[in-house]
Amino acid sequence: MRRIAVLACVLALGLVACTKGSDFVHVVSLNEPLPTISGPSLTGGSKLSTDTYRGKILVLNVWASWCGPCKQEQPDLVKVANAYATKGVEFLGINYQDDQAQARSLIKTFDVPYPSLVDASGKTAAQLKYPSAPDTFIVDASGTQRYLIIGRTTQTELSHYLDLVLASPTSGSP
Repeated sequence: MRRIAVLACVLALGLVACTKGSDFVHVVSLNEPLPTISGPSLTGGSKLSTDTYRGKILVLNVWASWCGPCKQEQPDLVKVANAYATKGVEFLGINYQDDQAQARSLIKTFDVPYPSLVDASGKTAAQLKYPSAPDTFIVDASGTQRYLIIGRTTQTELSHYLDLVLASPTSGSP
């Protein structure tokens, strides 16, 4: 019952993220298995799946080109993705209910080094029970969701939580 109440509170607070133009950020500790998330690649090619990332720490970011806070956090996500690539950390975006041409343009503008999958209907991201865009999930190497950052994140904040996961003996990191 307590878990449902906490989740309801987080969901209610998260609604102020992109849809209200706020920079609201809240970090929630999780201990849930990551469901298999899959879909077509935004930039073409093969289908993307979270199963590909098992055994690695994964940062899963829900974003859209129409979302102001998503654009604001993109430079920091790129910096962290580049900095943590040698530490066994992978990134995957979920492009949420977006115009694909505009989304590809945003990827090019920010030189995003990681793939994103297309979630035109919103059903893919809904599997994560996420509250809004942007949202960033940090998943350990065992496939367990450890943190959810609701709203725009920063390089400092994301690096902090990745360092916690990397240092955790239960993360299963290489």
